[in-house]
Amino acid sequence: MSDRPRILITNDDGYHAEGIVALERALSEIGEVYVVAPASEMSGASHSLTLARPLRIRQIDERHWTVDGTPTDCVTLALNQILTPDLLPDICASGINPGANMGDDATYSGTIAGALEATILGVPGLAFSLVAYRNHDYSESAKIAREMTAKALEIGLPKDTLLNVNIPKGVPKGIRVTRQGFKNARPVISEHIDPRGKAYYWIGEVREGFRAEGGTDFEAIDDGFVSVTPMRSDLTNHDVMNQLREWVR
Repeated sequence: MSDRPRILITNDDGYHAEGIVALERALSEIGEVYVVAPASEMSGASHSLTLARPLRIRQIDERHWTVDGTPTDCVTLALNQILTPDLLPDICASGINPGANMGDDATYSGTIAGALEATILGVPGLAFSLVAYRNHDYSESAKIAREMTAKALEIGLPKDTLLNVNIPKGVPKGIRVTRQGFKNARPVISEHIDPRGKAYYWIGEVREGFRAEGGTDFEAIDDGFVSVTPMRSDLTNHDVMNQLREWVR
């Protein structure tokens, strides 16, 4: 048994995605890496768990597995089925996603969900995303992922907290601890007709910037900084608890 820390890696872009390959390469420098990732792309899967059909696990080699399910499925199976008790990870890293996971989009993100599921199951989680939509160069984001994972292994993370890390293109100016922002966007539905004459649809959106409120993930990235947003599974809006108590009276 190695005394190096054990690191579980997952993503939502699939086992063969460039981002997860770059993440594994970087984190292999600081620990023993085990990869359990979706067999195909599961972007936008959010924190969904597959309950209506059976799941299949495919072992690639001693340290690599695929699951025909969501990132949440992957982490759940990794911690409860795939990895033996003596191989349970010290930390879980999800990503690197090719595109931002900021603001409202965090609720859709399978990348964040992988880290969230690990956190719920008692394993510290970090989610990494490169804020670029073409010509992805993971060299700098992989360095940030390695440094932040090493730091989390060294000093730990706050209880029940995962870190959502968004990394700008190029060399970051630094790191900022941020809160979740809000995007200005509107949905766009594209309708098409298949060869059998039936309609099908693509869901997209047009983004029109973000709310400039100070201290948000959007603003950090816009200024060229890495955004680190602490998150948890508790979705309670604590600020309005007293107001709602009055409302229900």
